[in-house]
Amino acid sequence: MFSVENLKFDEKGLIPAVVVDHYTKEVLTLAYMNRESLAITLEKGLTCFYSRSRQKLWLKGETSGNFQHVVSVTADCDGDALVVEVVKDGPACHTGEESCFHNPVYLSDTLKQFSYEGLYRLIEGRKTSPKEGSYTTYLFDKGIDKILKKVGEESTEVIVAGKGGSREEAVFEISDLIYHLTVLMVEMGISLQDVAKELEKRHVVDTKVKQETMR
Repeated sequence: MFSVENLKFDEKGLIPAVVVDHYTKEVLTLAYMNRESLAITLEKGLTCFYSRSRQKLWLKGETSGNFQHVVSVTADCDGDALVVEVVKDGPACHTGEESCFHNPVYLSDTLKQFSYEGLYRLIEGRKTSPKEGSYTTYLFDKGIDKILKKVGEESTEVIVAGKGGSREEAVFEISDLIYHLTVLMVEMGISLQDVAKELEKRHVVDTKVKQETMR
């Protein structure tokens, strides 16, 4: 275990802390800690930072309720930067965005970038800000019954593709199913973290959870 005493704080007594979502691994924010705020973080299990602009400590969530529960704190190879994995109670950004990093500066045309978190947010945006001509917006307009019908249809297509033994077709149909399941999640207000927490609780790889437990 790396000792806190071996951490290297800068000339102002600060060390950068990159805060990451424990479940999605999304970078949430970059903040700074001094020895006191780090000690509070480790003691309370909640992120506490030092505000360089206000020159005082601030416990994340103290006013907003969006606390960040610390899962782990890891130092880099030089001991002069930290990665803090957290389970958050709400948006990390004061603007209401899930992450402070939500302003794209550059996206490569040659290297297509995809993340499931990005897909979820895109679908969520089609619900909160409907776009004319969008299939996703169409599904939300039609409502839960239409969405459930599509999930059922795509589930059947996955079964057919799997039975047929075509890997390419299975990938195509699984992708369709995941998309429609994500639409259902957004419609029902189910977050990626909700699903991740459930899977973590079940240890789903080794344990079968009977449906009776859901009754």
